[in-house]
Amino acid sequence: MNLSEISYRRVVVKLGTSVLTSGSRKLDKAHMVELARQMACLMKAGVEVVLCTSGAIAAGKEHLGYPELPDTIASKQLLAAVGQSQLILAWSQLFSIYGLHVGQLLLTRADLHDRERYLNARDSLNALLNNGIIPIINENDAVATAEIKVGDNDNLSARAALLCDADLLILLTDQKGLFDADPRKNPDAKLITEVQNIDDSLRMLAGGAVSGLGTGGMATKLEAADIARRAGIEVVIASGHHKDVIQNVVCAKPVGTHFTALEHPLESRKQWILAGPKARGQVVLDTGAITAVTEKGRSLLSKGITEVKGQFQRGDTIELIDAKGKVYAKGMSRYGSVDMTKIAGKHSDSIEEVLGYDYGDAVVHRNDMVVL
Repeated sequence: MNLSEISYRRVVVKLGTSVLTSGSRKLDKAHMVELARQMACLMKAGVEVVLCTSGAIAAGKEHLGYPELPDTIASKQLLAAVGQSQLILAWSQLFSIYGLHVGQLLLTRADLHDRERYLNARDSLNALLNNGIIPIINENDAVATAEIKVGDNDNLSARAALLCDADLLILLTDQKGLFDADPRKNPDAKLITEVQNIDDSLRMLAGGAVSGLGTGGMATKLEAADIARRAGIEVVIASGHHKDVIQNVVCAKPVGTHFTALEHPLESRKQWILAGPKARGQVVLDTGAITAVTEKGRSLLSKGITEVKGQFQRGDTIELIDAKGKVYAKGMSRYGSVDMTKIAGKHSDSIEEVLGYDYGDAVVHRNDMVVL
């Protein structure tokens, strides 16, 4: 490929189960080798590639001969434990054809929740890339429980893009991209080629999973795209069976749906707040507090809180919502839920009087907050 055509230097490629199986019950090795060839070409051209792969459970089912198991988390963990080794073996063999080595990183949300573990994962990822090794990332489904859910690898790929400071995230699926209507139901649906802003109307266009083997649908890909673009990373959703799709996207050719990155991306700490910790609770804000936080760049004060939901500790991540449940921001709380309930609606000057101590006027400081 022509080096002058390359528009990106560090790329995360996410492959959905429907792409890896080509809609069947087992891994399509012939298609996987074609995808490996494209990624190998990029590596040879100086582009660093991170692969976020689904397909462990599908590979487990195939290897065990499609056993009849109860529909439980334990069964999924069993299939993932068996399938993960088969999946990494397949990728290792395919990339070896092109003289490339791979390294496996199995992550859970806990690895991204803790700041130190987050940084350790980032260091491991960068070490692999700096030595010309393709990192292959997957959810550690064999031990994870809450993580086996819709969209885990879509969101995981976005977090991987943040971890390695990529400049492009490619989400490959069985659809050509995002359409203005459901193409499975409406033959007149048109492909949306460019997205500047992800809003509620766009989210309404997203459908669910198609294959029944995978765990992610178009809605989770929008979530992933939103996380990545806020960190200054461009995103493309495209069909994994489009000819030379990975190479074409990296050369900025018109393929699929392209999401532009924000001009002013979040700083590293706020990227971690957005992509790492799962919210442990919520606080409901009055209209004045919502305006102060979202439009004026202010910290959240106790006076603007009308209700506290959930149980959380000081330092946990919480969501800032309105009375209808709409999320406006996400940030690290300086007070636990018990204390927050006591000071909700009260002036900052009275925090010490109510609690007997205080951790500052702001209950969520603007430096520890991401406005959504």
